[in-house]
Amino acid sequence: MTTSTMISLANDLRIACQRVSRRVRFESTTDLAPHQVSALSNLRRGPLTPGELAEVEQVSAPSMTKTVNCLVDKGLVTRTDHPDDGRCKVLTLTDAGLEALAHVAQARDDWMVRQLAGLSAEERALLRQATELLNRVLIR
Repeated sequence: MTTSTMISLANDLRIACQRVSRRVRFESTTDLAPHQVSALSNLRRGPLTPGELAEVEQVSAPSMTKTVNCLVDKGLVTRTDHPDDGRCKVLTLTDAGLEALAHVAQARDDWMVRQLAGLSAEERALLRQATELLNRVLIR
């Protein structure tokens, strides 16, 4: 394969992966916006301060404050005093937050299953192989 062909393949693959990611995020029916789901997913790994969460999410502190306030209002996140720094709060995922993440994952899987149902058995087998290849590429 020539260098230009490899570059073309890399470009096509990158764009296809981005499109799949975007469609899965936006096509699954849920009352949570993608940025809220992302914040909840990061909190699933453990408690964070709002500043830490903003850094992980690569957003400004004011943007994260709006997101956190909404998640707290929905009962998906709790905000408690930091044990060592009275100026900070600690954000923790609630049981309802965990349930919301499970619902989002199920909705996304359901959407993807509907898309796969429209393919032939051969096409689904090809996608299985492509998925294995993509996973190999990603662990390098």
